[in-house]
Amino acid sequence: MELGVYGLSAKATLGPAETARLARRAEELGYRSWWVGDHVVLPSPRVPESPMAPTDPILDPLVHLAYVAALTERMELGTGILILPQRNPVVLAKQAASLDVLSGGRLLLGVAPGYLEPELTAVGVRPAARGARTDEYLDAMRQLWTAPEPEFHGRYADFAQVDAHPRPVRPDGPRIVIGGHSPAAYRRAVAKGQGWIGTGSSPADLLPHLDGLRKAAAEVPRPDRLGRLEITFLQIDPVEVDAAGAQHYAELGVDRLLLYPLPLEDPAEVAAFLERHADLLH
Repeated sequence: MELGVYGLSAKATLGPAETARLARRAEELGYRSWWVGDHVVLPSPRVPESPMAPTDPILDPLVHLAYVAALTERMELGTGILILPQRNPVVLAKQAASLDVLSGGRLLLGVAPGYLEPELTAVGVRPAARGARTDEYLDAMRQLWTAPEPEFHGRYADFAQVDAHPRPVRPDGPRIVIGGHSPAAYRRAVAKGQGWIGTGSSPADLLPHLDGLRKAAAEVPRPDRLGRLEITFLQIDPVEVDAAGAQHYAELGVDRLLLYPLPLEDPAEVAAFLERHADLLH
């Protein structure tokens, strides 16, 4: 099982100097991946389901990861997740391919439909259509990444007689990681993703998601090109993970366990957290 770090594009850790120090230190310590979240805007005033206050700063994930790509050499770079319905799929396909090329094929493009109605509405997306947009945008982007003559005709994306280069490093495009805890998300992961990403507070929280993924695998076909479904899990609240917990995650089949140093506000405390948990790598 690999260890990754999540969330350091927000709050006190988002500055250029702090990002450079923490990203380089994480790679030196042996963390295999660096993941960030996505909110274009946040509800103001805060609503109960919002994970952040409206004044909490959070960087655009692709801009942040491009900066981290230039600072590192080996860590994979993940969006965990990018809210796909809020992005134009043609533009995003270009952005993702560009980041993938510049990072040497290190991009893990995690996506999900999102859930905050004020945020979706602010960018012109009806919340009821977010799932359908997510599925369609994934198919449209794959056309631009892989087809000799890209063409797509759908309800939310429509193009032909266009092309986009450079293509991503992998012939099949960047690896797609599907986020979400619903039956629709599990089916989407099985049908369209190299992996699935979820969150919880303990290995026990992962069990119902694994059951959901197994049920989905019996309901929808999985293309051979996707290979085995990889499991990425982010532990939050508590943020501390001990050796026994890490071992339990590994026994459950987790491929990547993501650690979440926030809400620590001091970058020095975040660095200490990373150093303390690096023992789990050995």
